[in-house]
Amino acid sequence: MTTDSPATGDGVNGLITDWASDKDAFKRVSWGKTMMWIFLLSDTFIFSCFLVGYMSVRMTTAEAWPNASEVFALTIAGEHLPLLLIAIMTFVLITSSGTMAMAVNCGYRRQPKQAAMLMLVTAALGVCFVGMQAFEWTKLITEEGVRPWGNPMGAAQFGATFFMITGFHGFHVSIGVIYLIIVAAKVWRGDYRERGYEIVEITGLYWHFVDLVWVFIFAFFYLW
Repeated sequence: MTTDSPATGDGVNGLITDWASDKDAFKRVSWGKTMMWIFLLSDTFIFSCFLVGYMSVRMTTAEAWPNASEVFALTIAGEHLPLLLIAIMTFVLITSSGTMAMAVNCGYRRQPKQAAMLMLVTAALGVCFVGMQAFEWTKLITEEGVRPWGNPMGAAQFGATFFMITGFHGFHVSIGVIYLIIVAAKVWRGDYRERGYEIVEITGLYWHFVDLVWVFIFAFFYLW
């Protein structure tokens, strides 16, 4: 009496067979997309550690924590407007997420010119965001006297956590802008005509991640 061997896709033997071949293990997900997800997962851990550290410092410090509505306020025509700049920055970044989603849609419709233009619009919005963040840093340093090692408005840890977290996020946005411009140029040139335009979606994954992280920074740092 003979025993039938297990099917390729069933049980432990099937699992080993699948993972022994890149083609079988990732036949539904490309390597590019898989690697981007792995990178974003590792980056999620880093940002999570930063935000948890920020919350721990804020809850345990004995000194008063500066009021975000006062620290990040703008005075325009004599009017004191709390968090106006931060609201505009958030709007710009969320809008860029929408243009990026439209670029991905155009990519899968095989409309490379439209996809490239929308990616460049997304990059331009990213540049606006970084520019406003640079203005915010300049104002805090020159006018408010905030430093990484202290500030005149309360807990010394405020400056360290603010510059570390927002600086790390701003660095990600800057890298994302460069990434968008490079991919948009290659899409416009027709480098992906034969391979397809999944690269636009992969780029979009990174950009949506950067936008999502900002939502958490906005909630924890500016609203709390």
